Amino acid sequence: MKNKKIFLLLFVFLALANCVGFSSQGVFGTGVSIAIDPRTIGTQIDDSIMQKNLSAKLLAKDKKYFLSVKSKVLDGRTFITGKVDTIEEKFQITKIAWEIKGTRSVKNDLKIKEKFNFKQSAKDVLITSQLRAAMISSKDIKAVNYNIDTYKKKIYIYGIAQNDNERTKVINEAKEILDVEDVIASIFLVEDLRIIKN
Repeated sequence: MKNKKIFLLLFVFLALANCVGFSSQGVFGTGVSIAIDPRTIGTQIDDSIMQKNLSAKLLAKDKKYFLSVKSKVLDGRTFITGKVDTIEEKFQITKIAWEIKGTRSVKNDLKIKEKFNFKQSAKDVLITSQLRAAMISSKDIKAVNYNIDTYKKKIYIYGIAQNDNERTKVINEAKEILDVEDVIASIFLVEDLRIIKN
């Protein structure tokens, strides 16, 4: 009987470890590292499930959203970026995000599609790369805790800062990059989270 419980416990642990992994790769790129992430494993799993549910609902709505819409869930807060064809689609995606169980808030930064501009897209990739490099090289910033998306010289930063100094430093690094027009930061402090690791 005792061996069965140990085997079951080991099986559940291995199953959860394989689901979550040691670091998660998000739609935005580098995910939040579990070793550094201040959220509890339970909150991380809840956020991951919410994000997968949102992705599944969007995919069921229209397959084109698989590539054109990106989402990230942090502590029950949903962030959506990408491009859609019409304003009605933007509103529908916001409604779908609110319907996901556990959603505390939705920030929809979807843009309406325009004609493709290679020069603008290349500039946006360069801006994102420059910010990522600056964050990695800074010893005061835990770069793995942030996701960055750039659209038309506007940087969108989502993540969790250990303290207010780190949040300010991330925003200042973004503002110092050449040609950046605006920085939209949704950076939570560890103390702002509902439940944190001890």
